[in-house]
Amino acid sequence: MTDCEIYGLVLAGGFSKRMDRDKANLVYPFNDQPQWEVTAECIRPFCREVFLSVRDGQHLDGLGEGSPETIGDRGSSQGPFSGFLSAMERVPDQALLVVACDLPLLTGSILREMIGHRGSAEAIAFKSSSDGLPEPLCALYEPAMLEVCRTAAHNGARCPRKLLIQNATSVELLDLPRPDALDNANTPEDFARLSRMLEQRKTIA
Repeated sequence: MTDCEIYGLVLAGGFSKRMDRDKANLVYPFNDQPQWEVTAECIRPFCREVFLSVRDGQHLDGLGEGSPETIGDRGSSQGPFSGFLSAMERVPDQALLVVACDLPLLTGSILREMIGHRGSAEAIAFKSSSDGLPEPLCALYEPAMLEVCRTAAHNGARCPRKLLIQNATSVELLDLPRPDALDNANTPEDFARLSRMLEQRKTIA
């Protein structure tokens, strides 16, 4: 299972309706890059290549020469699930590290913890610190999950979390090293709160 290589996918194709601007383009304190690019650089050391999941007509600040290859979502109605299914089909015999672009507290050490468990399951994900359910948008999917995802998509699946719950025997769930490690920003208030947290951590460091 671990003989294949890892490819990365940054999920950046959401509509960001509650944020009122594209979450992928947010710039957090102490960064001079949009968040999609920060996320891509965070996962790059673990991956042979990083892809960027986008929707039709989306504009990402800083996207240009040297940026990750973009992969269009199969269908916006399926949300993030369509994004990572498209990437799985792009590299069907390889593992895929899927990470949402709106996780500003994510670090390489957290990803290293997850990748260190390779070989134990067909998918590896962290448990949510709020309800203990799988966090599917920061997870590692081995090639065997492609057919599972294809079948789910054919049956109209839209929720990647439900997919992991329904295939629990194939998934290893890990405790988060920090409860807030996967806090995401969906609203302007979230962005302000997470910005303050980053400022405080940098000040202490």
